[in-house]
Amino acid sequence: MVRTICVCGAGTMGSGIAQAAAQHNFHVILYDVNEGMLNKARSAMESNLQTLVQKNKLTAEAGNGIMSRIQFASDTNDCLADLVIEAIVEKPEIKVSLFNQLSEVNHGDVVFATNTSSLSVTEIAKKVVNPHRVAGMHFFNPATIMKLVEVVATPFSNQETIDLITETARQMDKTPVLCQDAPGFIVNHVARPYYLEALKLIEQGVTDFNTIDTLMEASGFKMGPFRLMDLIGNDINYAVSCQVYDALGKPDRLQPSRIQKEKVEKGELGRKSGIGYYEY
Repeated sequence: MVRTICVCGAGTMGSGIAQAAAQHNFHVILYDVNEGMLNKARSAMESNLQTLVQKNKLTAEAGNGIMSRIQFASDTNDCLADLVIEAIVEKPEIKVSLFNQLSEVNHGDVVFATNTSSLSVTEIAKKVVNPHRVAGMHFFNPATIMKLVEVVATPFSNQETIDLITETARQMDKTPVLCQDAPGFIVNHVARPYYLEALKLIEQGVTDFNTIDTLMEASGFKMGPFRLMDLIGNDINYAVSCQVYDALGKPDRLQPSRIQKEKVEKGELGRKSGIGYYEY
């Protein structure tokens, strides 16, 4: 049974996961080596909760209770939990190093979940002490709102690990979907054409960003591909496209877009940088 969750990485995704867990009565440790990121995350959470209070979706007392369940930590020795969810930089060697470091300060039954959106969970697990307790727990942005969580099993994962992650997701009022480790898992594999075909139309000069978004939204999609890429972050979206492309043998249909590559190189990442396909 999970009582305490340690979320590693105080960026947008990590802080969102931490808030979502605290809102559902888990004690949360939000860990980051950068204290400035922790302070930024704290301020963002307080602002988010205050907005909910102003909209009468939450009482002030409940908001204070949520914040009281979150501990901010910059020392790995404070990261004692039943479940560790990492949402740090998308570099497998850094994720592996963190998990092994935390395995030394935690009890032997702690479960490690990676929020990676496209890296091989199997390759991460095989280098972690006790790989049977490692799996994917892929949230979607914003983690406080989006219901879906992909629970990613590896050949090493035992049933207890998968059951614990799945039940924790349910307790967070999420909808867990189990899948086996594969390039892009389910959502990021299926969604590649949504982004890449839209980018190809721009490369070919057929139309513009806003027209495509407007048409797709009028067709029933909640967000057009360019507004969605700006929300996700062009750096993250492009990295996923590259990883899926490479992992599947570089098929022409999944070739990453030069337009998105240029956006990333110029720092036009979307909402988080103030400019992407649109200005914010």
